[in-house]
Amino acid sequence: MNLHAVWAIYVYEMKRFFRTIFESLLSPVISTTLYFVVFGAAIGGRIEEVEGVSYGAFIVPGLIMLSVMTQAISNASFGIYFPKFIGTIYELLSAPVNFFEIVLGYVGAAATKSLLIGGVILLTAGLFVDLDIRHPAMMLAFLLMTCVSFALFGFIIGIWSENFQQLQLVPLLVITPLVFLGGAFYSVAMLPPGWQVVTLFNPVVYLISGFRWSFFGVADVAVGWSLLAIAVFFGLCLAIVWWIFRTGYRIKA
Repeated sequence: MNLHAVWAIYVYEMKRFFRTIFESLLSPVISTTLYFVVFGAAIGGRIEEVEGVSYGAFIVPGLIMLSVMTQAISNASFGIYFPKFIGTIYELLSAPVNFFEIVLGYVGAAATKSLLIGGVILLTAGLFVDLDIRHPAMMLAFLLMTCVSFALFGFIIGIWSENFQQLQLVPLLVITPLVFLGGAFYSVAMLPPGWQVVTLFNPVVYLISGFRWSFFGVADVAVGWSLLAIAVFFGLCLAIVWWIFRTGYRIKA
């Protein structure tokens, strides 16, 4: 493996992040604060507890997942789309670097950025509510797996996109609605029986449920199903990336 090439891609992408680090970190802090003001104060005043957890604390895992998923997708998709847009990707493809090293550099950087933002949101949430993380190792594992998996998904979107508008299409029209409908701000058990069944077809439910379990020990679905869901999603994204480089889909054309 050409670790020098992987490191070069990774450092280049991280430098782009640190050039705008103030804006990159300020935005999730402001968003988290607004969510706590709107959901924590307004709705939390009517719903004191959900499954034995204060409502303000209950929404923290959902807030983190919402930001981590969208940031991982955005960073990875823009990271690979921009070289494709200006034509420098052909220099990368002609260099002695294989597809695995290219993916590792771009996806690693995007996952690192979203992981940092997730940590900032967690620290910000701690200013509003008391958080007692029951399973810190599992919490970190779920967070890391989500960052890497959705960074891979973002990489696929960046290859697929033909313009800047398409880069925002999936995060805005697919991921964000799935998170809001996936139990980010409520428990699936609060829904009518029929809607509970429908909600279980939302894959994001399993990610949020497992992540919330690592915080409070409560979950809408079994933790094993959550781990299986993220593993299947990761494997599917990896297979699609392999197919893209094998066929040259929207890269070599």
